[in-house]
Amino acid sequence: MFGVAVRTVHCGGFCVPGITRRFRILCGNPRRLDLKAALGVFLENARSMIKGMEHKLEGPSPQAESCLLNRQEFSPEHGDDELAFESFQLLQIDTEFESARTLQMDGEMWCSKNVLRKQRHWEKIVAAKKSKRKQERERKKAQRTENAGMSPQQSKRVLKAMTKERLLAAKSSGPKLCIDLSMTDRMTKKELSRLAAQIRRLYGSNKKAKKPFWICLTGFATDSPLYEECLRMNDGFSNYLMDTTEEDYLDLFPLESLVYLTPDSEHALEDIDLDKVYIIGGLVDENIQKKLTYQKAQENSIQTARLPIQEYMVKNANAKNYHSEILAINQVFDILSTYVETQNWPEALKTGVSLGKGYVIPNTVE
Repeated sequence: MFGVAVRTVHCGGFCVPGITRRFRILCGNPRRLDLKAALGVFLENARSMIKGMEHKLEGPSPQAESCLLNRQEFSPEHGDDELAFESFQLLQIDTEFESARTLQMDGEMWCSKNVLRKQRHWEKIVAAKKSKRKQERERKKAQRTENAGMSPQQSKRVLKAMTKERLLAAKSSGPKLCIDLSMTDRMTKKELSRLAAQIRRLYGSNKKAKKPFWICLTGFATDSPLYEECLRMNDGFSNYLMDTTEEDYLDLFPLESLVYLTPDSEHALEDIDLDKVYIIGGLVDENIQKKLTYQKAQENSIQTARLPIQEYMVKNANAKNYHSEILAINQVFDILSTYVETQNWPEALKTGVSLGKGYVIPNTVE
Protein backbone atom coordinates (compact mmCIF):
# COMPACT_ATOMS: atom_id res chain seq x y z
CA MET A 1 0.00 0.00 0.00
CA PHE A 2 1.44 3.35 -1.07
CA GLY A 3 -0.16 6.66 -0.03
CA VAL A 4 -0.21 9.90 -2.03
CA ALA A 5 -1.81 13.08 -0.73
CA VAL A 6 -2.91 15.52 -3.47
CA ARG A 7 -2.65 19.20 -2.58
CA THR A 8 -3.52 21.22 -5.74
CA VAL A 9 -4.40 20.36 -9.34
CA HIS A 10 -3.31 22.69 -12.19
CA CYS A 11 -4.78 22.30 -15.69
CA GLY A 12 -2.58 24.01 -18.27
CA GLY A 13 -1.74 26.83 -15.91
CA PHE A 14 -5.37 27.18 -14.75
CA CYS A 15 -5.69 26.30 -11.09
CA VAL A 16 -8.69 24.19 -10.20
CA PRO A 17 -9.31 24.80 -6.52
CA GLY A 18 -11.10 22.48 -4.15
CA ILE A 19 -9.80 19.22 -5.60
CA THR A 20 -8.23 17.85 -2.46
CA ARG A 21 -8.37 14.06 -2.22
CA ARG A 22 -6.52 11.43 -0.28
CA PHE A 23 -6.35 8.15 -2.09
CA ARG A 24 -4.21 5.03 -2.17
CA ILE A 25 -2.87 3.32 -5.21
CA LEU A 26 -2.05 -0.37 -5.18
CA CYS A 27 1.16 -1.20 -6.96
CA GLY A 28 3.88 -3.82 -6.74
CA ASN A 29 6.72 -1.34 -6.42
CA PRO A 30 6.06 1.68 -4.13
CA ARG A 31 8.16 3.88 -6.39
CA ARG A 32 6.06 3.14 -9.49
CA LEU A 33 2.60 4.68 -9.66
CA ASP A 34 -0.30 3.44 -11.82
CA LEU A 35 -0.61 6.63 -13.87
CA LYS A 36 -3.80 5.59 -15.60
CA ALA A 37 -5.60 4.91 -12.36
CA ALA A 38 -4.36 8.22 -10.92
CA LEU A 39 -5.45 10.21 -13.96
CA GLY A 40 -8.81 8.49 -14.06
CA VAL A 41 -9.56 9.63 -10.54
CA PHE A 42 -8.40 13.18 -11.06
CA LEU A 43 -10.01 13.73 -14.46
CA GLU A 44 -13.41 12.76 -13.12
CA ASN A 45 -13.04 15.36 -10.37
CA ALA A 46 -11.65 17.91 -12.82
CA ARG A 47 -14.65 17.50 -15.14
CA SER A 48 -17.13 18.35 -12.41
CA MET A 49 -15.07 21.24 -11.04
CA ILE A 50 -14.46 22.81 -14.48
CA LYS A 51 -18.15 22.63 -15.33
CA GLY A 52 -18.91 24.48 -12.13
CA MET A 53 -16.30 27.10 -12.90
CA GLU A 54 -17.73 27.67 -16.40
CA HIS A 55 -21.09 28.60 -14.97
CA LYS A 56 -19.51 31.16 -12.66
CA LEU A 57 -17.27 32.76 -15.26
CA GLU A 58 -18.63 34.99 -18.00
CA GLY A 59 -17.01 32.80 -20.58
CA PRO A 60 -14.64 29.89 -20.64
CA SER A 61 -11.02 30.96 -20.35
CA PRO A 62 -8.32 29.74 -22.71
CA GLN A 63 -6.83 27.72 -19.90
CA ALA A 64 -10.14 26.02 -19.20
CA GLU A 65 -10.63 25.29 -22.91
CA SER A 66 -7.15 23.80 -23.10
CA CYS A 67 -7.87 21.63 -20.08
CA LEU A 68 -11.23 20.49 -21.52
CA LEU A 69 -9.60 19.71 -24.86
CA ASN A 70 -7.01 17.53 -23.21
CA ARG A 71 -9.74 15.90 -21.13
CA GLN A 72 -11.70 14.98 -24.27
CA GLU A 73 -8.66 13.62 -26.09
CA PHE A 74 -7.60 11.42 -23.17
CA SER A 75 -9.39 8.39 -21.86
CA PRO A 76 -7.80 5.93 -19.37
CA GLU A 77 -9.54 3.13 -21.21
CA HIS A 78 -7.52 3.64 -24.45
CA GLY A 79 -4.44 2.09 -22.92
CA ASP A 80 -2.08 4.69 -24.43
CA ASP A 81 0.68 5.02 -21.81
CA GLU A 82 2.40 7.90 -23.56
CA LEU A 83 -0.79 9.96 -23.78
CA ALA A 84 -1.46 9.19 -20.10
CA PHE A 85 1.98 10.38 -19.12
CA GLU A 86 1.63 13.63 -21.15
CA SER A 87 -1.79 14.33 -19.65
CA PHE A 88 -0.42 13.64 -16.20
CA GLN A 89 2.30 16.23 -16.82
CA LEU A 90 -0.31 18.68 -18.11
CA LEU A 91 -2.27 18.36 -14.87
CA GLN A 92 0.87 19.24 -12.89
CA ILE A 93 -0.27 17.36 -9.79
CA ASP A 94 1.43 18.58 -6.64
CA THR A 95 1.90 15.47 -4.53
CA GLU A 96 3.82 14.43 -1.47
CA PHE A 97 4.20 11.18 0.38
CA GLU A 98 1.94 10.63 3.34
CA SER A 99 4.75 10.45 5.87
CA ALA A 100 2.93 12.28 8.64
CA ARG A 101 -0.14 11.34 10.60
CA THR A 102 -1.74 14.79 10.13
CA LEU A 103 -2.75 16.52 6.89
CA GLN A 104 -3.85 20.08 6.14
CA MET A 105 -7.36 19.92 4.68
CA ASP A 106 -9.28 23.07 3.68
CA GLY A 107 -7.34 25.23 6.15
CA GLU A 108 -7.91 22.86 9.08
CA MET A 109 -5.64 20.26 10.65
CA TRP A 110 -6.89 16.74 10.10
CA CYS A 111 -5.80 14.13 12.70
CA SER A 112 -6.47 10.43 12.87
CA LYS A 113 -8.41 8.94 15.74
CA ASN A 114 -5.27 7.24 17.01
CA VAL A 115 -3.42 10.58 17.18
CA LEU A 116 -6.31 12.22 19.01
CA ARG A 117 -6.51 9.35 21.47
CA LYS A 118 -2.80 9.55 22.23
CA GLN A 119 -3.04 13.33 22.57
CA ARG A 120 -5.88 13.07 25.09
CA HIS A 121 -3.97 10.41 27.02
CA TRP A 122 -0.86 12.59 27.18
CA GLU A 123 -2.89 15.60 28.33
CA LYS A 124 -4.29 13.51 31.18
CA ILE A 125 -0.78 12.46 32.23
CA VAL A 126 0.47 16.06 32.19
CA ALA A 127 -2.53 17.23 34.22
CA ALA A 128 -2.01 14.46 36.78
CA LYS A 129 1.68 15.36 37.16
CA LYS A 130 0.84 19.02 37.68
CA SER A 131 -1.74 18.12 40.32
CA LYS A 132 0.71 15.81 42.09
CA ARG A 133 3.44 18.47 42.14
CA LYS A 134 0.98 21.00 43.52
CA GLN A 135 -0.09 18.65 46.31
CA GLU A 136 3.53 17.89 47.15
CA ARG A 137 4.33 21.61 47.41
CA GLU A 138 1.36 22.18 49.68
CA ARG A 139 2.34 19.21 51.85
CA LYS A 140 5.91 20.45 52.26
CA LYS A 141 4.67 23.95 53.00
CA ALA A 142 2.32 22.65 55.70
CA GLN A 143 5.09 20.50 57.17
CA ARG A 144 7.46 23.44 57.39
CA THR A 145 4.89 25.57 59.19
CA GLU A 146 4.12 22.78 61.67
CA ASN A 147 7.75 22.41 62.73
CA ALA A 148 7.93 24.68 65.75
CA GLY A 149 11.11 26.69 66.11
CA MET A 150 12.27 25.80 62.62
CA SER A 151 12.45 28.58 60.10
CA PRO A 152 10.95 27.80 56.67
CA GLN A 153 13.97 29.46 55.05
CA GLN A 154 16.43 26.91 56.43
CA SER A 155 18.16 24.94 53.71
CA LYS A 156 18.64 21.20 53.58
CA ARG A 157 22.31 21.68 54.38
CA VAL A 158 21.44 23.51 57.60
CA LEU A 159 18.88 20.88 58.61
CA LYS A 160 21.40 18.13 57.92
CA ALA A 161 23.99 19.86 60.08
CA MET A 162 21.47 20.24 62.91
CA THR A 163 20.57 16.54 62.74
CA LYS A 164 24.22 15.55 62.82
CA GLU A 165 24.80 17.77 65.83
CA ARG A 166 21.89 16.19 67.73
CA LEU A 167 23.09 12.65 66.98
CA LEU A 168 26.67 13.37 68.05
CA ALA A 169 25.44 15.01 71.25
CA ALA A 170 23.47 11.85 72.09
CA LYS A 171 26.73 9.88 72.22
CA SER A 172 27.81 11.69 75.36
CA SER A 173 24.56 12.77 76.98
CA GLY A 174 21.68 10.79 75.44
CA PRO A 175 20.21 7.36 76.13
CA LYS A 176 22.09 4.42 74.65
CA LEU A 177 20.70 1.54 72.63
CA CYS A 178 22.58 -1.57 71.56
CA ILE A 179 21.41 -3.91 68.78
CA ASP A 180 22.71 -7.45 69.35
CA LEU A 181 23.51 -8.93 65.93
CA SER A 182 25.32 -12.03 67.14
CA MET A 183 22.39 -14.31 66.25
CA THR A 184 22.25 -13.63 62.51
CA ASP A 185 23.76 -17.03 61.73
CA ARG A 186 20.39 -18.53 62.64
CA MET A 187 18.56 -16.48 60.01
CA THR A 188 17.73 -17.08 56.36
CA LYS A 189 18.52 -14.61 53.56
CA LYS A 190 14.91 -13.42 53.59
CA GLU A 191 15.09 -12.78 57.34
CA LEU A 192 18.39 -10.92 56.90
CA SER A 193 16.78 -8.64 54.32
CA ARG A 194 13.93 -7.87 56.71
CA LEU A 195 16.40 -7.13 59.50
CA ALA A 196 18.37 -4.76 57.24
CA ALA A 197 15.14 -2.92 56.43
CA GLN A 198 14.30 -2.64 60.15
CA ILE A 199 17.74 -1.15 60.85
CA ARG A 200 17.10 1.46 58.15
CA ARG A 201 13.72 2.40 59.66
CA LEU A 202 15.21 2.54 63.16
CA TYR A 203 17.96 4.91 62.06
CA GLY A 204 15.48 7.06 60.14
CA SER A 205 13.28 7.42 63.23
CA ASN A 206 16.31 8.28 65.37
CA LYS A 207 17.32 11.08 62.98
CA LYS A 208 13.88 12.67 63.30
CA ALA A 209 13.70 12.31 67.09
CA LYS A 210 14.04 15.47 69.19
CA LYS A 211 15.95 13.45 71.79
CA PRO A 212 17.80 10.79 69.80
CA PHE A 213 19.53 7.68 71.16
CA TRP A 214 23.12 6.78 70.49
CA ILE A 215 22.96 3.46 68.63
CA CYS A 216 25.57 0.73 68.63
CA LEU A 217 25.50 -2.38 66.44
CA THR A 218 27.48 -5.17 68.15
CA GLY A 219 28.54 -8.53 66.73
CA PHE A 220 28.41 -6.90 63.30
CA ALA A 221 31.16 -8.27 61.05
CA THR A 222 31.96 -6.41 57.85
CA ASP A 223 32.27 -9.69 55.95
CA SER A 224 28.90 -11.03 57.13
CA PRO A 225 25.86 -11.52 54.85
CA LEU A 226 23.93 -8.99 56.96
CA TYR A 227 26.53 -6.28 56.32
CA GLU A 228 26.33 -6.88 52.57
CA GLU A 229 22.53 -6.78 52.76
CA CYS A 230 22.62 -3.48 54.66
CA LEU A 231 24.90 -1.95 52.04
CA ARG A 232 22.63 -3.20 49.26
CA MET A 233 19.33 -2.06 50.75
CA ASN A 234 20.30 1.08 52.66
CA ASP A 235 21.70 4.04 50.72
CA GLY A 236 24.57 5.68 52.57
CA PHE A 237 24.70 2.95 55.22
CA SER A 238 28.45 3.34 55.64
CA ASN A 239 27.86 7.01 56.63
CA TYR A 240 25.28 6.27 59.34
CA LEU A 241 26.10 8.10 62.57
CA MET A 242 26.28 5.07 64.83
CA ASP A 243 28.86 2.67 66.20
CA THR A 244 29.38 -0.65 64.45
CA THR A 245 31.70 -3.27 65.85
CA GLU A 246 32.42 -6.98 65.73
CA GLU A 247 32.90 -7.02 69.49
CA ASP A 248 30.30 -8.25 71.96
CA TYR A 249 28.41 -5.81 74.19
CA LEU A 250 29.88 -7.56 77.24
CA ASP A 251 33.30 -6.32 76.16
CA LEU A 252 32.13 -2.76 75.58
CA PHE A 253 29.93 -1.89 78.56
CA PRO A 254 29.94 -2.71 82.28
CA LEU A 255 27.71 -5.65 83.15
CA GLU A 256 25.71 -3.69 85.74
CA SER A 257 24.74 -1.08 83.11
CA LEU A 258 23.20 -3.58 80.70
CA VAL A 259 19.44 -4.19 80.41
CA TYR A 260 18.29 -6.77 77.86
CA LEU A 261 14.80 -6.02 76.53
CA THR A 262 12.97 -9.27 75.89
CA PRO A 263 9.22 -10.08 75.88
CA ASP A 264 9.86 -13.14 78.06
CA SER A 265 11.17 -11.14 81.04
CA GLU A 266 9.22 -11.05 84.30
CA HIS A 267 10.07 -7.41 84.97
CA ALA A 268 8.30 -4.55 83.21
CA LEU A 269 10.34 -1.55 82.13
CA GLU A 270 9.30 1.42 84.26
CA ASP A 271 11.60 4.20 83.06
CA ILE A 272 14.51 5.00 80.75
CA ASP A 273 17.73 5.49 82.67
CA LEU A 274 20.46 7.49 80.91
CA ASP A 275 23.11 5.50 82.78
CA LYS A 276 21.85 2.20 81.36
CA VAL A 277 22.54 0.56 78.02
CA TYR A 278 19.40 -1.07 76.62
CA ILE A 279 19.90 -4.09 74.40
CA ILE A 280 17.51 -5.27 71.69
CA GLY A 281 18.01 -8.65 70.08
CA GLY A 282 18.57 -8.21 66.36
CA LEU A 283 16.57 -11.26 65.41
CA VAL A 284 13.92 -11.78 62.76
CA ASP A 285 12.67 -15.27 63.45
CA GLU A 286 9.79 -16.53 61.34
CA ASN A 287 9.92 -19.90 63.11
CA ILE A 288 9.55 -18.16 66.50
CA GLN A 289 12.26 -19.73 68.63
CA LYS A 290 10.85 -18.88 72.04
CA LYS A 291 12.91 -17.33 74.85
CA LEU A 292 16.07 -17.21 72.74
CA THR A 293 17.09 -13.70 73.84
CA TYR A 294 15.91 -14.30 77.41
CA GLN A 295 18.06 -17.42 77.74
CA LYS A 296 21.08 -15.58 76.34
CA ALA A 297 20.64 -12.80 78.90
CA GLN A 298 20.28 -15.33 81.73
CA GLU A 299 23.45 -17.16 80.70
CA ASN A 300 25.42 -13.92 80.96
CA SER A 301 23.67 -12.71 84.17
CA ILE A 302 22.29 -9.64 82.43
CA GLN A 303 19.32 -7.78 83.86
CA THR A 304 16.18 -8.20 81.73
CA ALA A 305 13.04 -6.16 81.20
CA ARG A 306 10.04 -6.13 78.90
CA LEU A 307 7.93 -3.32 77.56
CA PRO A 308 4.94 -2.61 79.87
CA ILE A 309 2.38 -3.85 77.34
CA GLN A 310 0.50 -5.96 79.90
CA GLU A 311 0.34 -3.05 82.36
CA TYR A 312 -1.02 -0.38 80.00
CA MET A 313 -2.77 -2.36 77.27
CA VAL A 314 -5.48 -5.00 77.10
CA LYS A 315 -6.14 -7.84 74.73
CA ASN A 316 -8.49 -6.97 71.93
CA ALA A 317 -10.86 -9.61 70.57
CA ASN A 318 -10.08 -10.57 66.98
CA ALA A 319 -11.08 -13.27 64.55
CA LYS A 320 -7.86 -15.26 64.95
CA ASN A 321 -7.64 -14.70 68.73
CA TYR A 322 -4.04 -13.66 68.17
CA HIS A 323 -2.09 -11.71 70.81
CA SER A 324 1.67 -11.18 70.62
CA GLU A 325 4.20 -8.99 72.41
CA ILE A 326 6.96 -9.76 69.90
CA LEU A 327 7.85 -6.58 67.99
CA ALA A 328 10.33 -5.62 65.29
CA ILE A 329 13.40 -3.73 66.47
CA ASN A 330 12.23 -0.48 64.84
CA GLN A 331 8.85 -0.79 66.61
CA VAL A 332 10.60 -1.27 69.97
CA PHE A 333 12.75 1.77 69.25
CA ASP A 334 9.72 3.91 68.33
CA ILE A 335 8.18 3.09 71.72
CA LEU A 336 11.38 3.93 73.62
CA SER A 337 11.95 7.13 71.64
CA THR A 338 8.38 8.36 72.14
CA TYR A 339 8.55 7.65 75.87
CA VAL A 340 11.79 9.65 76.20
CA GLU A 341 10.04 12.66 74.64
CA THR A 342 6.59 12.34 76.28
CA GLN A 343 7.25 10.37 79.49
CA ASN A 344 3.90 8.69 78.78
CA TRP A 345 3.80 4.90 78.35
CA PRO A 346 0.27 4.65 76.86
CA GLU A 347 1.16 7.28 74.26
CA ALA A 348 4.46 5.54 73.52
CA LEU A 349 2.94 2.07 73.23
CA LYS A 350 0.36 3.30 70.74
CA THR A 351 3.14 4.33 68.35
CA GLY A 352 4.78 0.90 68.25
CA VAL A 353 2.15 -1.74 69.00
CA SER A 354 -0.06 -2.16 65.95
CA LEU A 355 -3.63 -3.43 66.05
CA GLY A 356 -2.46 -6.63 64.41
CA LYS A 357 -0.67 -7.60 67.62
CA GLY A 358 -4.04 -7.89 69.39
CA TYR A 359 -3.40 -5.22 72.08
CA VAL A 360 -5.01 -1.81 72.50
CA ILE A 361 -5.08 0.97 75.06
CA PRO A 362 -8.18 0.43 77.31
CA ASN A 363 -9.90 3.72 76.45
CA THR A 364 -9.70 2.91 72.71
CA VAL A 365 -11.65 -0.35 72.98
CA GLU A 366 -15.05 0.04 71.35
